[in-house]
Amino acid sequence: MGIVMAWAGPLGALAKVDGRLPLTPLLVGVPGLVVFTVLSLRILQAAVAGSTAGGAILTSAMVAVVLMLTQDGHLWSWGLLAPAWASGAALLLNRSATIAACVAAAVVGPLLTSPVADLANVFAPPYADDPRPLLIIYLVVSVVAPWTNRFQLWFWQVVRAAEEGREAQARLAVTEERLRFSRDLHDLVGHSLTAIAVKSEVAVKLSRVDIGRSTGEMEEVRTLARQALKEIRAAVRGYRTVDLAAELRGVIAVLEAGGVRCTLKEPGDQVPEEAATLLAWVVREGTTNVLRHSFATRCRIAITIQGGNAVLEMTNDGVAELDGVGGTGLIGLSERVTATGGSVTGGPGGPGEFRLRATVPLEEAR
Repeated sequence: MGIVMAWAGPLGALAKVDGRLPLTPLLVGVPGLVVFTVLSLRILQAAVAGSTAGGAILTSAMVAVVLMLTQDGHLWSWGLLAPAWASGAALLLNRSATIAACVAAAVVGPLLTSPVADLANVFAPPYADDPRPLLIIYLVVSVVAPWTNRFQLWFWQVVRAAEEGREAQARLAVTEERLRFSRDLHDLVGHSLTAIAVKSEVAVKLSRVDIGRSTGEMEEVRTLARQALKEIRAAVRGYRTVDLAAELRGVIAVLEAGGVRCTLKEPGDQVPEEAATLLAWVVREGTTNVLRHSFATRCRIAITIQGGNAVLEMTNDGVAELDGVGGTGLIGLSERVTATGGSVTGGPGGPGEFRLRATVPLEEAR
């Protein structure tokens, strides 16, 4: 905001000059504006990074004062440098200092530029008769612009904090899931290995006195090992399970954030866990392809139950021509779904549309 004001005023004044441009604005004014702009950008970068830039604030203030003293301008040309400086400085100042900067801009601008009466030679009626409204507007701008910048910075910090909070929440969820899985795996493996170790030790001792009982103990060791393997596989399968409903909500949020309007049709019946996991992976891969390989504005996602199968269809309007299933991600998913007796196909779904269709048997998915 400050940079825009700093350039708008002088350029607007130069646009009203007839004939050749004055030499002073070209040799001193424009380079001075460039220096002021660079310093303002440093202040902005420091505000965004959460650091300080006291030197840039003081230097930009001196540059603004020098320009207002050396340039033959009125309040609404070079005089706008005062509120422009206050707008940038307010990003790094506290409330009291911001109030002081607003007062300084409101006082210094009228003092260092042309008198208010000279505004009648610049502005058309009704201000030519009474330029006092322009002075009042200038004072309002000197106060409003810095506080508007502070509000914009505060709002940006709130948005950034919200994004960082969501990222931290996601990382925490991943960490908690890893801890849960490691804890469950430790309990399973620890209990099973302890039992196997005890049974094996008993079998070794019995082998010297009773081969029959030793053989029985080793049979139990084998049973325990198989049971442990089964439990570990079940735990891993549960860890790799994806919540279809949560996945659908997530991809819709991602697509709509990318400018793709979404409609969703969910099945009336509950989809079994293993079939739902396969469909969730297909939805995730299909969403990735929509975002990366198309210019879609609409996407329809429908899941229905047809003859013992769960059928997923994703249709978007971003692809005019496409042959085959798609990229390697969908090819890998197609192989995985095919292994369960299902299928994944992709192709034109209508004029300018691409349709991804996945069929997963409800009973055979595993």
